[in-house]
Amino acid sequence: MQVNTKRFLTKSRFKLAVECPTKLFYASKPKEYSDTMQENAFMAMLAEGGYQVGALAKLRYPDGIEIEEKSHAEAFAKTLEYLKRDNIVLFEPAILVGHFFIRIDILIKQGKRFELIEVKAKSYDSMNPEIEGKRGGISAGMLPYIQDAAFQTWVLQQAFPQTEITTALMMPDKAHHSEVDGINQMFKIGERSQVEVKIPAEIDAKQLAETLLTKVNVDAYVAQVLGAPMSYPNGQGMLSDVANVWALAYKNDEKIVPAIGAHCGACQFKAPMGEPLKSGFHECWKEANHWVDKDFAGGTVLDLWNFRGKQKLIDQGIYKINQVTRDDIGTFEDEPNETGLSRMQRQWLQVVGIPADYDCGGYYFDKSYARVNMAAWHYPYHFIDFETSAVALPFHAGMRPYEHVAFQFSHHVMLADGSVRHAGEFICVEPGVFPNYAFARALKAELDKDNGMVFMWSHHENTILSTILRQLSQYPNPPEDAENLITFLKVLTKGGEREMVDLCTFAEKAFFHPDTKGGNGIKQVLPAILKVASKVREIYRKPIYGAPNGIPSINFASDAGFAWVDDFVVEPYARLKQYAKDLLPDSIADETSIIADGGAAATAYARLQFEEMSQVGRDKVVAALLRYCELDTLAMVMIVQAWQFDCEKY
Repeated sequence: MQVNTKRFLTKSRFKLAVECPTKLFYASKPKEYSDTMQENAFMAMLAEGGYQVGALAKLRYPDGIEIEEKSHAEAFAKTLEYLKRDNIVLFEPAILVGHFFIRIDILIKQGKRFELIEVKAKSYDSMNPEIEGKRGGISAGMLPYIQDAAFQTWVLQQAFPQTEITTALMMPDKAHHSEVDGINQMFKIGERSQVEVKIPAEIDAKQLAETLLTKVNVDAYVAQVLGAPMSYPNGQGMLSDVANVWALAYKNDEKIVPAIGAHCGACQFKAPMGEPLKSGFHECWKEANHWVDKDFAGGTVLDLWNFRGKQKLIDQGIYKINQVTRDDIGTFEDEPNETGLSRMQRQWLQVVGIPADYDCGGYYFDKSYARVNMAAWHYPYHFIDFETSAVALPFHAGMRPYEHVAFQFSHHVMLADGSVRHAGEFICVEPGVFPNYAFARALKAELDKDNGMVFMWSHHENTILSTILRQLSQYPNPPEDAENLITFLKVLTKGGEREMVDLCTFAEKAFFHPDTKGGNGIKQVLPAILKVASKVREIYRKPIYGAPNGIPSINFASDAGFAWVDDFVVEPYARLKQYAKDLLPDSIADETSIIADGGAAATAYARLQFEEMSQVGRDKVVAALLRYCELDTLAMVMIVQAWQFDCEKY
C-alpha cells in the first residue's frame, strides 16, 4: 500500500481548526510565523505531568504493544500488521485514511469491536463529573476533549467501517488519593521527552494506574458531537463536513478566510509588529478589516480588561477601543467612591483616558481610597510570595491529583523608618520530598517575630495556606507540631486575626495606568509604576541592592550592588533575564534557566522532580528560582513605596 507523505489533518490540527480554521495556515509555517503554543508545548506538558499520565495509563494494560515507528507510513503499516490479530491492545497505533492521520493513545481490539481511549491530563472528579453543563449539553470545559475524541472515533470508523467503536476518556481522578509516596520518582523524563518508568517491585503498577486514573465512557457525548452541527468561529457544520474542508485546505496550503472575533484574544500566532517572525493575528485583522499597521495603535476591543461583551461589539462592527461608547460598557457611577474603582470604571478609563480632575501625571491614583486603607496598615510590613506546583500525579501518599505543593517562598520586610531588607526565603525541591509542612513551619518562623501586616499579590497565597491547613487536619501521620501550624495558618488566612492584605485588589481599586490595559498583574503594574514614580526610580537606579550598607539581599549580594532600573526604565523582570544570562557560564547557560514568571517556576520545579539532571544543572535551576521569587517580593515593596510617595504628594 502506497501512503501519501504530504500533510494530513491530525487530532492536534483538528483541535486548532475548531479554535479557528485560519490557524491551520499559520501552524504549517513554524519558521515564518510566531507560535507561542509551539514554543511552550513541552514545558506545559512537563509542568502539569502530562507525560507521566500517559505513561501511567499504559500500566493498566500490561500486555499492550507500543507502535514506536515515527514515520506515518511505517507506523501505519505496523498498526495494520498488529490489527490482523483478533485481540490486541496497542499504544499509539497509527490510523491513516484519506487526508487524515491520527495516533490513538490506547486502542483495544476484541474481534470486530474497538475501544478507543484518549488519555488526558485533564482534572476529573468521578464524584462530581460535570461533563454536562448546568443548562444541558456538554460543558464548555469538557467540550474540546469530547470533540477530540469524536474526531478520532470518526477517523477510525472511516478506516474500519465494519467495526463497532466505543470511546472513552482516561483522566486523573481527584476523588481518589494516592496510597504510596514518591510517584513522581517512578516516572522520570529521559532523553527525547521519553518517560522512564521505574515502579518498585512491591507496588502493583496496574492497581496504581486504576486507582489514580478513571476511564469514562463518552459514547453518548461523542454521538452528540457527530450527530449535530458543531460550532467554530463564525461558522458551524457537521464534523465530517468541516473536517474534510479543513483537511483539504491544510493539504493544499490554502489559507481559510479569517473570521475575527473575541477568540482572537487568545491567538497564539500573535507577535509584536516588527519582530522577526510574522504575526498571524495582525494579518487576520488587516485582511478582515482592511487595516494597516497604524490601525492597531490605539488598541482593539480585545484589550478591554475583564469585559465579556467583546464578541457583541465585534458583531456590531466595533473593533477599536476608541469606538466603544459608554452604553457599550454598561451602567456605572461617574465618580469613584469609598470602595475604589469599579470594573466598569476601569474599562471606561481604558476607552476615554484619565479625566483631568484625576490625572496624577499620566496615571490615576485614588488618594482617598489609598489613605483610608493604608491607615489601617501597621509596621513592620511583611511581603510574601509563593511558588507552587499542582501536577496531575500526586507526589505523596494521601494526596489527590492536582493538589498544590508549596515548594518556595520569599519574604521582604519594610520597617517604619522606610528601611527594606530581604529577610528570608524557603525552598525545597528535593525529588520525592513533600515540602508543605516544612514550608508552613519556615513561614511561621519568619512571621511569628512580630504582629506586622502581611501582604500578598492576589488570592493565590491564601489558597495555598488553606490547602496546607486541610492537609494538616486530614492527612494521616501529621507532624508533631501540626496544632501549632494550624493555629498559625488560621490566623493568617481569610477571616483570621492577621488576615493577609491583597495588594492586587488594592491596585485594582486605586491605581490605573494606560500601559496596564486595565490589568492588575504584578508584571503589569510594576513597569507602569516605575514610569511614573520618580522617587522609586531614583532609589533603584542606584547599585544599592545587595551592596554593603545598601538594601540587604540574599541572592543578589555583591560588593558592586545591583541596580534594578536604568535610564531607559527597563522593567526589572527583563533585567532579571539578562542578569541570569550574564551570571551563568557560557557552558551551562540556556533559556530553560531563565525564570521570570510563575509558569516557568512551576516548570522548573517539575524538571527538578522528573528529569535526570546533573548537580550543576540542578544548582543552576535552584539559583534561578531563588532570584525570581526574591524579585517578586521586592516588586511588591517598590509598588507600595510608590503609593506611599503618592499619598504624601497629594
